[in-house]
Amino acid sequence: MPATTQPQPRVFGTLPASADVEGNYLDAVSDVAAWCEEGGCTGVLIYTDNSLVDPWLVAQEVIRGTSKLSPLVAVQPVYMHPYWAAKLIASLAHLHGRRVFVNMVAGGFVNDLIALADDEDHDQRYERVVEYATIIKRLLADDGPVTFAGEWYQVKNLRLQPAVPEHLRPGYLVSGSSPAGMLAARAIGASAVQYPKPAAEYAIASPEADPEDKGIRIGIIAREDADEAWRIAWHRFPGEQRGRLMHRLAMARSDSMWHQQLSQLGEASAADRSPYWLHPFENYKTFCPYLVGTYEDVAETVARYLDSGFGTFILDIPHDAEDLAHTQVVFDLAKARARAA
Repeated sequence: MPATTQPQPRVFGTLPASADVEGNYLDAVSDVAAWCEEGGCTGVLIYTDNSLVDPWLVAQEVIRGTSKLSPLVAVQPVYMHPYWAAKLIASLAHLHGRRVFVNMVAGGFVNDLIALADDEDHDQRYERVVEYATIIKRLLADDGPVTFAGEWYQVKNLRLQPAVPEHLRPGYLVSGSSPAGMLAARAIGASAVQYPKPAAEYAIASPEADPEDKGIRIGIIAREDADEAWRIAWHRFPGEQRGRLMHRLAMARSDSMWHQQLSQLGEASAADRSPYWLHPFENYKTFCPYLVGTYEDVAETVARYLDSGFGTFILDIPHDAEDLAHTQVVFDLAKARARAA
């Protein structure tokens, strides 16, 4: 069967959380944003939660310090009305002529939600996200005043100014690890981002059976030599009893589907040297799987994800500029190997 054209993967980096940076956070933002742009990323994810600086202010700094990198701003509905989120998107487009992406956040840390009196259950939070994103998209479409009457939000004859040109309107991402998240992604027209299983567990994508845009969150440590890659990985993410304890506490208090799924995968995985590595997640060092090994081995795994229909990749926080240079080698190899039938 002849191959069809494989879409180019869309790769985002991730900024460190402000609470985790010692010293000047703006310097860290500037450095990582520059690395991501030089490494060929489409954009860079900016976290949000009760302990962090405002992501929209960080997004402006990313725009001011780069020439084309797009901020991927995490948006939590409990923090602001959808009209004001749309206003911020429009303002950045108007002031800087730059596009942002929106990462819709349905949940968060349990204590953060309790402090904000947000007692909606898991699936209701995704239903609220759909209403929220629907209002934003309708306002940005500039098709006239927007009237919307939902369970969580109501607006009447609401218009957004300044208007946003079509090419500067945002792309949308949302967690797709649960059925509720996948339904929300389809309703919004967003990329459904998952914390992936090993690549071998996915089937080859079929456009008819699997039409939605899908993404994954991963870290990558790849070098020419496997021993060198694993030496760096273990040095960067050593095992710690405190980290394992924090992981178990987080598991006990979380209703997150992806958190539970990754924990089960970690318990079931063998202690081998396959590229798929959950040790950093199990030790509360990060919140995604890592791919570790030679350029060729990691690229083969990434190619399998591409073949399975995953077109968006959100990378973990880079350690330095060299990290992204090595990762770019992996994606160049993976794009050459990926196939679609």
